[in-house]
Amino acid sequence: MTRRKKIVQEIDLIDECELNVRFSEVDSMQIVWHGNYVKYLEDGRESFGKKYGIGYMDVYRAGLLTPIVGVNLNYKKPLKYEDKAIIRTRYIDSPAAIIQFEYEIVKLPDKVVTLSATTTQAFIDTTGELILTLPAFFEKWKKKWGFIK
Repeated sequence: MTRRKKIVQEIDLIDECELNVRFSEVDSMQIVWHGNYVKYLEDGRESFGKKYGIGYMDVYRAGLLTPIVGVNLNYKKPLKYEDKAIIRTRYIDSPAAIIQFEYEIVKLPDKVVTLSATTTQAFIDTTGELILTLPAFFEKWKKKWGFIK
């Protein structure tokens, strides 16, 4: 997705959802305020989770939470008020007990990449204790999609 070195994996789980830049998301120069891109990534994760069965409530029903522990944003071109774009979210497999995603936000109709990003989420239980091994439900999910044989 990005021009940087890609992590090689055999299976690609990718979701795309639409983004319409609202007035409340831009600054006085009519460009998207940089902090709103983190919200857009969350929109991408929610859409991905619904499509592939790994949404926030799926994790919660397993008795866990997945806070963000890392975010990397690479701004390329600004989005402006009334722009339309696609948030492309791609799951990145890891043997660790984490969930990683890679993103691109692509402006339409010219398909210009406006942002590339990654996020990492850790698993914690409801008391806040870090989970260091793959939770059973996540292992089952990875098997379903072919990441674990």
